[in-house]
Amino acid sequence: MRELALARSGDGEAFRRLVEPYRRELQVHCYRILGNVQDAEDLLQETLLAAWRGIGGFEERASVRTWLYRIATNRCLNALRTNARRPQEDVTYQPEVPLPEPSHRRSEPSWLEPYPDVLLDQIADQAPGPEARYEARESVSLAFLVALQQLPARQRAVLVLRDVLGFRAAEVAGMLDTTENAVNLALKRARGVLSTGRDWRDAPPANSPQERRIVDEFARVFQAGDVDAIVAMLTSDAWLTMPPLPLEYQGPDAIRNFLATVVLRDGRRYVLIPTRSNGQPAFGTYVRDPRTPIMHAHGLLVLSLAGSHVTAITKFLDNSLLGAFGLPRSLRA
Repeated sequence: MRELALARSGDGEAFRRLVEPYRRELQVHCYRILGNVQDAEDLLQETLLAAWRGIGGFEERASVRTWLYRIATNRCLNALRTNARRPQEDVTYQPEVPLPEPSHRRSEPSWLEPYPDVLLDQIADQAPGPEARYEARESVSLAFLVALQQLPARQRAVLVLRDVLGFRAAEVAGMLDTTENAVNLALKRARGVLSTGRDWRDAPPANSPQERRIVDEFARVFQAGDVDAIVAMLTSDAWLTMPPLPLEYQGPDAIRNFLATVVLRDGRRYVLIPTRSNGQPAFGTYVRDPRTPIMHAHGLLVLSLAGSHVTAITKFLDNSLLGAFGLPRSLRA
């Protein structure tokens, strides 16, 4: 391969051409394992730097893509092992009103962040391997990522490499410096955990007429402040979560109470700007202020759908996330 030979000789532009086709899929790989967009970008840069420094020792026992995944995976596992990138400070979000008692309270904050679909669209079609169990959209869905975060780091990596990316057990064993038996055992355990988690596979096709009808109706009733209509769209076991807060509200009654007493209290109204995150419909949310024509950002809301209903509402509270979706911090009415 001419590009490889040139890269080995120190040609930086040849190296860039060699790795560029894999840049975005490697970032998504790091995101799946870490759950954080900025961490994924940092680890991608570390991976490419390590590959550049090590290109002279690349022996071509595997493809360039497999070699890059080996570097990226081990960089991610090292980051998880040291917790070097996990925020250490307390969650600073201060609610404007007291929050209702949640249905469930996690032991720690969730640092999962949303991933813009516009970046997913840049992944080459070759990324999923022939043995992949999950479609590319499902493998970045919030439900799948939430379930992944419950797995030990090594099981998480094995499941992504085997079931999402379709690498063979022998390839994964080589990446992780372990045996095929160890890989197969880790995969079996990981699949067992995910099989008992929330189902992410019942959503209507992305951008289908069915999905658009649900999303348009949700936006209409939410912007109208119609709590009953919102609740009528939920499944009986729907969840409402607000990363990074470790609070979860499950079921129509709990979500109704939260909407009525916090989100839509005292006639508060919002404008929803549609976007897409993690292969799912999403909205930038902006709160109306009757005293001014300026509407201020109020986080990112992501919907998980099942059939014709909403099975989860995930409200990311950090307004700084909106920039990655091309959304402003304020709007004029």
